[in-house]
Amino acid sequence: MKIGKLNISDLEKLVLKNLNCKNKKVLSTGAIGNDCSAIELDKNIIYLSSDPITGATKDIGRLAININCNDIATAGIKPLGIMLTLLLPPEIKEFEISQIMIDAQKEADKLGITILGGHTEVTEAVNRVIISSTIIGVGEKEQFNMKSKVEAGDRILITKGIGIEGTGIIATEKEDELRKFIPLNLLNKAKNLLNKISVLKEGLIAKDLCKNMHDVTEGGLLGALWEISHYYNLGIEIDFDKIHIPEEVEAITSHYKINPLRLISSGTMIIIVDKENVISLVEKLNKENIKVFDIGCFISENRKILKINENYEDIAPPESDELYKII
Repeated sequence: MKIGKLNISDLEKLVLKNLNCKNKKVLSTGAIGNDCSAIELDKNIIYLSSDPITGATKDIGRLAININCNDIATAGIKPLGIMLTLLLPPEIKEFEISQIMIDAQKEADKLGITILGGHTEVTEAVNRVIISSTIIGVGEKEQFNMKSKVEAGDRILITKGIGIEGTGIIATEKEDELRKFIPLNLLNKAKNLLNKISVLKEGLIAKDLCKNMHDVTEGGLLGALWEISHYYNLGIEIDFDKIHIPEEVEAITSHYKINPLRLISSGTMIIIVDKENVISLVEKLNKENIKVFDIGCFISENRKILKINENYEDIAPPESDELYKII
């Protein structure tokens, strides 16, 4: 099978169809286009999500914290704590383990969450460090029930631009090689994108004005757009010219001849908002120095369309991420 997340058909056939939740306290479970599960507990809702780090070898402590916090952020909830499982190859050095945890704790402190525990193991089952994490957050039941139904005409916004995490990983992992081809200022900007992979701030800002949010991870922007279209059983029409591709992302992806729209992009939040609230939300995010771009809308016709100039292309389901062509 291809490296990366299972494709949609395999995920549905091999995983999701074999699951069956009968507990009425479970309000939502893992689904294509849904970032976290929700469990009712008295007047509160417990939010949970899990994600691994498999596509990077550097900065993985920081990445592990952020990508999991991002999933909870899509619910507009501040994460409470995280569990980390580290699977380590036999050749790893003690200082490397220590550095991973130092980086993870530093990022947890920055985001105001607690590393609750987990598991650490050296095993021949892996040939590089794998971190798998589970994040937990707590919200009010009232907020969970306030979400409006997503409908045709609702606008689709993204924050910051695309290709953020993937470009940051490639620039960090391939720095020595890229120095020969990419101007130093762009290479440094690309590496610094890993400082922008959190979407917690925009999630907390947008929660009262949006209908829902979705974190852009493996499969990139087009993969995430396909997922939300599938989740809400609505079509989407996206204008390519409205999608912001930062110059450092353009430089790295052009060099490797990969598609930035299919590149993992933690740091990009998709925000679904009623068209009447777009201006208010954009102003609120811009006030906090968060760039946001209105790239399209939901449509009643069950098609996933990308408009490039005057041409219209169907958006294909997510496949193996472009990152795996390089890393």
